[in-house]
Amino acid sequence: MLLTNKNRLIEMLSDALHEIAQERGLGETPQPRLERPKAFDHGDVACNIALQLAKAWKLSPRDLAQALVDHLEQQIGFRNLIASCEIAGPGFINFRLSNAAKTTVIQEILSEGAHFGQLTPGTGPVATAMIEFVSANPTGPLHVGHGRQAALGDALANLLATQGIKVHREFYYNDAGVQIANLALSVQARLNESKPGDATWPENAYNGEYIAEIAEAYKASSQYRNDLMPPEKIEAIRQFAVAYLRNEQDIDLKTFGVQFDCYYLESSLYSDGSVAKIVEDLESIGKTYEGDGALWLKTTDDGDDKDRVMRKSDGSFTYFVPDVAYHASKWQRGFEKVINVQGSDHHGTIARVRSGLQGVAKKRGWDIPKTYPEYVLHKMVTVMHRGEEVKISKRAGSYVTVRDLVEWSGGVTPDMTAGERELSLQRGRDAVRFFLISRKADTEFVFDIDLALQQNDENPVFYVQYAHARICSILTHWGGELADLKLADLTLLQSKASDHLLRRLAEYPEVLTTAAAELAPHALAFYLRDLAGDFHAFYNADRVLVDDLGLKLARLALLSATRQVLENGLKVLGVSAPAKM
Repeated sequence: MLLTNKNRLIEMLSDALHEIAQERGLGETPQPRLERPKAFDHGDVACNIALQLAKAWKLSPRDLAQALVDHLEQQIGFRNLIASCEIAGPGFINFRLSNAAKTTVIQEILSEGAHFGQLTPGTGPVATAMIEFVSANPTGPLHVGHGRQAALGDALANLLATQGIKVHREFYYNDAGVQIANLALSVQARLNESKPGDATWPENAYNGEYIAEIAEAYKASSQYRNDLMPPEKIEAIRQFAVAYLRNEQDIDLKTFGVQFDCYYLESSLYSDGSVAKIVEDLESIGKTYEGDGALWLKTTDDGDDKDRVMRKSDGSFTYFVPDVAYHASKWQRGFEKVINVQGSDHHGTIARVRSGLQGVAKKRGWDIPKTYPEYVLHKMVTVMHRGEEVKISKRAGSYVTVRDLVEWSGGVTPDMTAGERELSLQRGRDAVRFFLISRKADTEFVFDIDLALQQNDENPVFYVQYAHARICSILTHWGGELADLKLADLTLLQSKASDHLLRRLAEYPEVLTTAAAELAPHALAFYLRDLAGDFHAFYNADRVLVDDLGLKLARLALLSATRQVLENGLKVLGVSAPAKM
């Protein structure tokens, strides 16, 4: 139901409640809520406020419901909005919208087009928000877990943008620490013609073929120097390897259709003194203590199960310390809402990062909420192909890469022309994005490559895209001017199938709002599948290109509106809406 219609009915119900409360000498009245009845025949919306208030108001639920209906009947405009209402069961009020009210959604969609369902920029619950996602260490190619983060993070950013929020996308590069040192040692070993399995191969080295690729690229580059002292040589290798892998990751992200506003380097937090300043601030307010040669943070003060080491006995910092400095920078940069999309293995860092931030906030006079930053944690992705789990990629050495998944899901083969390859990559990107978004982030996901390759109704992304393409085909076959559909007589839409489709279209703005508020892009994926299903049911029940001109235009207007919402929703998920399939 259109938000405008819903708000009008809620306002009328609120007025009716207020009148009854005044008559009975009662106090404040709660805000009534509307919900969709489980059975279509029960109406378009239902309200259970009578059941909630009956006991406190010393009325039977049905009597209170009847009193509400009587007051509603007297309100101006009620009959223009509601065709009928009835009291059901112990006191539910079921409402059926008038045909005029129901069909206004078509006019609104055709008028607003790509902006339907979106709030005006700058009118959201917060002005700006940052979403940090992917944030892969530059030590290897992006794996499928990073792919799930990319799909979730980008869709969340798009969702928040529909709610009038200016969104900033950020990638945090952990370009310092032990893992980067191991990367440099791995490339150095390859340069010395050592390989995995050799006695000279470093114990903690990375074994993928990409290490050999980096070594060859370094030798062929203008940066290659073999006359440096050992410390300078390993540092030159480190810098080249990090830059090489950052570029490779950027290529993968571009292939996946993801762009960032900022790439933030962990190393900058050390070079500009941010980490040292954070430690100093926490020490100055008694948030730390010395023990066993280490510096500890009192995270138990903020609900953690035990205190955590900040600075180890060797003088190095544990990994969450720069994380605290990094999030302090987010607050300093004006981002009052921050969402981190990370793997579920990061769950343990939440309490300590928030605890550190609360200490910094106390020292610096910042009013940082205790739930800052917010987290969306995702679980593992298992890749299946021909009934068997795919665990490794030759190039990565120990895991499936995002590039692999996109190419496999698109059916990319070496003998394709450039045009064929691009179409296949688009198909693969759409499948990977839609699939990885289509489940709640905190559930494990099985990615079935065979299903992604299917061109039938069992493939969810194909099912939704095919609905869009089929409508495009119908509109092309009709051959008329789309502008004429805005003048169609929509009162002619009287069938049960069209009612289902109208109701689904009207839910779209609320789906966006709820999905954004709950950080749940999977809800939009579910909605698009339901909308595609309602369209297919309508198409099978009601012939569109009929001889009756008025009825034909009305049904075409309904389909045009459906096509627009399918395109809008797919765009939020980062998935294409093809006109032909």
